[in-house]
Amino acid sequence: MLTEGDSVNARYQRNLTTQAVLFAIAVMAASQTYAADPVDLGTIGAAAGAGKNADVFVNEGSAAAVSPSQSNLKIGEPQAVVSRAFIENSVAPTGDYFSIIAITPSVVTQPSANGPGLSDGAKATLRGFQDGQYNITFDGIPFGDTNDPTHHAISYFPAQVIGGVVVERGPGNASNLGQATFGGTVALLSKTPLAQQQTTAYGSVGTWGTRLGGVAYESGRLKEVGDGTIQLNYQYEQSDGYQTFANIKNQDFLAKFQRGVGESTLLTAFATFNDLYSNLPDSTSGPTLAQVALLGKNYLLNNDPTSQGYYKYNVVHKQSDMEYLRLQTDWGNGFESDNNVYTYAYNNGTQAGCDASVYPGASTNPSKGCDGELARNSFPANGIAGYDKLNQYRVWGDIFKATQQTRYGLARFGVWLEHSDTARHNLSANLLGGMTTLGSPAAIAAAQVANGSYPKAFIQNSSWNQEQPFAEFEWAAAEGLTVTPGFKYVHFVREVYGPDNQGKGGPQNYSATFQDRLPFLTVTQLLGEHDSVYAQFAKGFLVPALSFLQATTVPAQNAEPQHTRNYQLGVVHKDEGFTADADIYYIDFDNQQGVVSTQGPAIYGNIGGTVYKGFEAEGTYVLGYGLTGYLNAAINTATYKTGNINGYYGQVANAPKNNFGAGLIYAQGPVKASLIVKRIGEQYAAPDETFKVDAYTTADLNASYTFLLPGHTVNKVTTEASVFNLTNRQSITAYFPSGSAPSSSDQVNYQAPRSYMVSVKADF
Repeated sequence: MLTEGDSVNARYQRNLTTQAVLFAIAVMAASQTYAADPVDLGTIGAAAGAGKNADVFVNEGSAAAVSPSQSNLKIGEPQAVVSRAFIENSVAPTGDYFSIIAITPSVVTQPSANGPGLSDGAKATLRGFQDGQYNITFDGIPFGDTNDPTHHAISYFPAQVIGGVVVERGPGNASNLGQATFGGTVALLSKTPLAQQQTTAYGSVGTWGTRLGGVAYESGRLKEVGDGTIQLNYQYEQSDGYQTFANIKNQDFLAKFQRGVGESTLLTAFATFNDLYSNLPDSTSGPTLAQVALLGKNYLLNNDPTSQGYYKYNVVHKQSDMEYLRLQTDWGNGFESDNNVYTYAYNNGTQAGCDASVYPGASTNPSKGCDGELARNSFPANGIAGYDKLNQYRVWGDIFKATQQTRYGLARFGVWLEHSDTARHNLSANLLGGMTTLGSPAAIAAAQVANGSYPKAFIQNSSWNQEQPFAEFEWAAAEGLTVTPGFKYVHFVREVYGPDNQGKGGPQNYSATFQDRLPFLTVTQLLGEHDSVYAQFAKGFLVPALSFLQATTVPAQNAEPQHTRNYQLGVVHKDEGFTADADIYYIDFDNQQGVVSTQGPAIYGNIGGTVYKGFEAEGTYVLGYGLTGYLNAAINTATYKTGNINGYYGQVANAPKNNFGAGLIYAQGPVKASLIVKRIGEQYAAPDETFKVDAYTTADLNASYTFLLPGHTVNKVTTEASVFNLTNRQSITAYFPSGSAPSSSDQVNYQAPRSYMVSVKADF
């Protein structure tokens, strides 16, 4: 692809050594030579080390070209790589990054109850680890909420702008960065710039008034700016959604600029902004069983101005952004560096009814409002109880990584520095006739203390400072044998300064420091050109959530962070017609976080431990005549240890016991089609194996045809038809108990019914 006459930009991409965990080696190992008509798998590269993302091409018709998920031949832990080709051909145009990874082994993405990609509440588990117990990164930058590292899938990075995804099922090496390395990493990668200029207009229409449109621009290499490249993308999405009055509008802007600086440095400047508006009940996780019986499975909000569930009273407006400036330099003599300065922000302004679950009951002049009623004598007659909520934060950071190639192997070292500032509040309000807050949190707190109850209203500010220096060495111990020991030190200081702290009902200021030393060791042995085996030991770490530090007392101020010890063994096979990998794992999880007291406000602490263990496998086989088959399976056991504080036993809550994936993919000439199926095993909604959620299946069908129009202004047009939830089953996917026994007040989520979408994409 690149020649000796290339610019510094291109030469840098060619010469910079790709390090650790990634897709380039995976697909290149599967395809040693390029075909006459290669398939572009999209952006791949390194999530760790001083690596450079790049496009990789493989033989058309090979297993690597169409596989929904595959592993790296030289990896040291279980991994699933999802290519740009699969995203374009088999993921809903309205999809998010959780939609993209749903097919991969041990990943369970809860289907959106409002339709594919039409809710900001979508979550995914990884081996039973919940969102917040594993990392999500973008171009190597860990991001997430600042109360705990959870995520909002459609507030960042729609599927259109993602160049590829690598799911790492394990802590990885010491150079893997993030607050929750022990659960694994979902590494999102931006697209690699195209060498030639191209403008793409795209649009989709579908069920429930869903429409999406956008335009993407690629400058190609610009001679006047040192062969630099510019990428731009704008996307607009709007839908009424399957659920009642669950309207959604979402806009996303993205810009990326790259150019060479000097003879051996690549500069990347990146910025994205997202604006999301939706009608969503903040106080509930779905309709109650009583509401479903009366109003149907699609009930969520209503059109009754006397109700706390009135859709105009339940409004969520979120804005988010991420920017980074990255310098990657080849200094010569085997030394390379990668420095990435970044910032990201999230601003969630929410207006909500106090309890949307009471509909169709009375909502006016409530005897009990948001705060156990702060003012039974002062709440306005015929008022509607609600609240004003804010979650606003900005994070600043710098990631420095460097590598030194030696005769014995590759040394890698660096440091991650990060600071955050967060402002949060929750103020009781009367929603009738426009939102009017009911006094300050201090007044609310005083009223609650007088009434002998605990306030929910609060104003809270918090921040953190963290440092993670690391070092590791990829020792080339023998032919095909790589041994990588590593070490990372984590130092994390969280500060809270709340004028009226959450759960406290008064001022509270304090800080807590969490630190640990984390060893890592991976061993990988290549067995010829097509096979490898690996083993890994790694110690994981997770800083306690902010909830540990927001109570009348602060028992968790000196709490132990959550720890894991991960042991994994695996094998990988890759050739032109068949890719496969399998692994077994055992994870000893200590100091698990949880509620240690439910008397009054919840008090959080270390409740005990759990053991995660299981088996995972996947394979892609070329059947011939354009057809390829894909299968994966995972058995995930996550059980509480005996003797934990709360007496929990059995399978961890919301952790499916198994999951299976299958795909039938057709790709020949201008025609592409896929049938993707995922079976989610049974799970429990409570930590004592009660409230069982039965197994359910999702099935999506996509088919496209591409028209090539050489010599015309529009040189390529692709049309696509998609069917989601092909079998039209509406199983329960999540259950939220209201107490210790089943009740009509329990809340549920269902699969959205069968839906359709038609899409067109034109390249200029």
